[in-house]
Amino acid sequence: MSSRLTFLCITTYFKGNDFLRACKEAGNTVFLLTAKKLEQKPWAREAIDETFYIEEQGHNNYNQDELIRGLAYVFRTRKIDRVVALDDFDVEKAAFVREQFRIPGMGRTTASYFRDKLAMRIKAAASGIRVPAFSSLFNDAQINEFIEKHPGPWMVKPRSEASAAGITKSHSAGELWDTIHALGDKRHEYLVEQYKPGNVYHVDCLSVGGKVVFNWSSIYLAPPFDVAHGGGIFRSATVPFGSPEQHALETISVDVLKAFGLQYSASHTEVIRSHDDGHYYFLETSCRVGGAHLADMVEASSGLNLWKEWALLETAEALGIPYSLPPLRRDYAGIVVSLSRHEWPDMTPFNAPEVVWKMHESFHVGCIVQSADRNRVLELLDQYAEVIRLDYHASAPNSIDRIS
Repeated sequence: MSSRLTFLCITTYFKGNDFLRACKEAGNTVFLLTAKKLEQKPWAREAIDETFYIEEQGHNNYNQDELIRGLAYVFRTRKIDRVVALDDFDVEKAAFVREQFRIPGMGRTTASYFRDKLAMRIKAAASGIRVPAFSSLFNDAQINEFIEKHPGPWMVKPRSEASAAGITKSHSAGELWDTIHALGDKRHEYLVEQYKPGNVYHVDCLSVGGKVVFNWSSIYLAPPFDVAHGGGIFRSATVPFGSPEQHALETISVDVLKAFGLQYSASHTEVIRSHDDGHYYFLETSCRVGGAHLADMVEASSGLNLWKEWALLETAEALGIPYSLPPLRRDYAGIVVSLSRHEWPDMTPFNAPEVVWKMHESFHVGCIVQSADRNRVLELLDQYAEVIRLDYHASAPNSIDRIS
């Protein structure tokens, strides 16, 4: 695959090196727009033709007018063909840039379905997709009606955060109203949702021409909210191939992405299967590769690198040529990750032949295992989770969400 395209890749978190490399290897010119505070991170500089930096104004807040003015100068001497957001928090930035400079791709209306949890739920429900009962926090009477109709506990969720960040759980109407009042003038930026105990899954996909061409389903062995807020150990594993479980997850993920109008991208969708009624409910989605090294787990299972293939399908679409998946495997894989109380933990205990990846990040510990036998994967995840619990584990609020 060869081209003369120029890609502007936007990410204000350190991630996406595999995308940058694959994009460059496909013959593209690659520009990176990232946060100034990430300048010294080990980016794949050999794949980047030019880097531009933006300054953060408060936590994860950037002045869009300044962003556009800066890029306007870039456009005077350089042509940009495609804009790609590599992280959740940059989806809206990328959509805004596309609309300002009339670059093909997702605009802000479609982007809102992949960033705004309230917009997601409204669109999914209107499309006949099951979602847990929810309400905006705009109107007091509407909230009270929701409380009366849908018994607690309830989850108050920020509309535009990622993963389990910023979510709180309330068990009584009084506690819920205390949480809402504490939000003050920002309550319109949140929603309330009925809590449904159940198994939580993630479905990682690639879409081309509005169709899902790759669909891989996995189960969180502990719900992300419990890990992020309870200091647990993060684990996930491939669901059984050919199972009703896999079929149901594939169906709901395809329905969601079709309803939301995703044309070409990687995506990461989360689904819960209720313990009460056995139904699958849509929780949220995003048009990017999943974090917490889930892409590495998917690659261990399928042989497909989501970051690389995303770059290749974006290039193919821009050139108007067909995209084809590489050959796939059907192994089982699982991941276990935790904060560590040691800066550089000793990884020698994670020495089973099935270990195919070990984490190398300060104050973190973890590994990925791979086997044709799913029971062996689950056995090793249990074994290593116990090793981590006894000898390594540390916890901090919302720590797992931004591992990438």
